[in-house]
Amino acid sequence: MRVLMFGWEFPPHISGGLGTASYGLTRGMSTLEDLEVIFVVPKVWGDEDQSKVRLIGANKIPVAFKEIYYKGLKRPIHKIEVFSRIVPYTDPEDYYKRIDSENTENSFFVQTNTEGAVDFSGKYDGFLMEEIYKYSVVASVIAEENDFDIIHSHDWLAYPAGIAAMEVSGKPLVIHVHATDFDRSGGNVNPDVYRIEKQGMDSASKIITVSNLTRDIVINKYNIDPDKVETVYNAVDPVRITEDVFVEKGFDEKVVTFLGRITMQKGPEYFIEAAYKVLKVMPNVRFVMAGSGDMMERMMRRAAALKITDRFHFTGFLKGRDVFKMLTLSDVYIMPSISEPFGISPLEAMQSNVPVIISKQSGVSEILTHAVKTDFWDIDAMADAIYGILNYPALAQMFIRNGKEEVVRFKWDNSARHVRDIYYRVICQHKN
Repeated sequence: MRVLMFGWEFPPHISGGLGTASYGLTRGMSTLEDLEVIFVVPKVWGDEDQSKVRLIGANKIPVAFKEIYYKGLKRPIHKIEVFSRIVPYTDPEDYYKRIDSENTENSFFVQTNTEGAVDFSGKYDGFLMEEIYKYSVVASVIAEENDFDIIHSHDWLAYPAGIAAMEVSGKPLVIHVHATDFDRSGGNVNPDVYRIEKQGMDSASKIITVSNLTRDIVINKYNIDPDKVETVYNAVDPVRITEDVFVEKGFDEKVVTFLGRITMQKGPEYFIEAAYKVLKVMPNVRFVMAGSGDMMERMMRRAAALKITDRFHFTGFLKGRDVFKMLTLSDVYIMPSISEPFGISPLEAMQSNVPVIISKQSGVSEILTHAVKTDFWDIDAMADAIYGILNYPALAQMFIRNGKEEVVRFKWDNSARHVRDIYYRVICQHKN
């Protein structure tokens, strides 16, 4: 079985859990002999590990003068090379109007470079909507030029690409919901993003969610049939802490770490408030906020207002080996997310012999036993948990020992087999 998979990022060029999860799943799929994955991203940089997957960059695909027949259309839709500066469609409604109508204009106009390909930044910038819909144009070309059995799109950024590939090929579409805009926005959803998410969910033959928490959101907030939605939990790559990763602390103080995007969804303000409570009774602790995001400056100001900046450290965004270097320095890891579809970083912490505290409002809390779970808003419970782990070595060792044994079970191979089973069911239903 060959899978045409659309994502938005691929290691080492990632900005969060989406790229990590997508790559982990494809690595797991590479162990299955009856599965072949063609993984597409908007932009390839040239330094990606392609030993386990065939990687295609949409920025490398010539689209000039391509003639594509969409399912249900009588006339071909032409991909026309345009060298003058034009404004690509940035409005989702306009985009769907173009591909859904037989009687309106039958051409997409996108600007290409001198090689006839479309340029992509590969970033989450102010031109994100423009890039999403350029991506879908190239996706239709890729779908027309490759043989495959099923389409798999990761998260809302790649749903339009999956839909375009589905319309061209007639193959079934599976979408993978790693998060919804209800998670990212705290309920104040962007209508354009919601429309894209809803369109993807309605178009897909099957929807994979990373937790039952996310499954409930998909069913209740997007009005999706429960039978169409199935949970496949994320996993974590096995890691061995080698000497080049291990860092001597160099000071006789405890370290409590927050590792993730500094955005409303991740609950960074609750981490700071809990830190303030702990420092009132236990001054020999350092708190680390490792990450970046739109709330970083605000969190710095809050730490300053509480007069705890001498105990508080902001590292900026960490990835790869630096993540595990930070974890080897840590005595407690905390994830106080307001709405976390899954959360891979607690699993990485447990692998690194660090006790974890997670919010009950996280998908990973559904599968973890040996972790402290609190409500994201309960800073008293968080502070108590931090204090207890730091002051009772036997308690910390219990979480370290049992947590490491527990996390061994969460393998990408298992997630990949579950997804493969979904593929076979979808293909069978599609044929019938």
